[in-house]
Amino acid sequence: QVQLVESGGGLVQPGGSLRLSCAASGSIFSINAMGWYRQAPGKERELVAAITSGGITNYADSVKGRFTVSRDNAKNTVYLQMNSLKPEDTAVYYCNADLSLWDSSSWNPDPASSYWGQGTLVTVSA
Repeated sequence: QVQLVESGGGLVQPGGSLRLSCAASGSIFSINAMGWYRQAPGKERELVAAITSGGITNYADSVKGRFTVSRDNAKNTVYLQMNSLKPEDTAVYYCNADLSLWDSSSWNPDPASSYWGQGTLVTVSA
């Protein structure tokens, strides 16, 4: 099995910064894209930022220029640096990874699937 463990959420004032981390662990064969989604109260979950294994990034328009997604492939970890935070950034942030697990019984990788972390709350408030 695989676990995605997030950290770094909390309460921050408008204009402040936070850095989220998400580490994937388990019998991982390969990780394709990793990214961050968020869900505010009463709203649907939305993509915030994503990064491929080769470093290609994609951002929601609302966070461009303020957030930066990065990853450490050796550590199976993805980061989200959030600067100039606004109250509308308040949400539960979820890590997502598209990855393949190693099947030791067949000695082959499983097809890639999408996995989610448990979520970490980010609150931007004065």
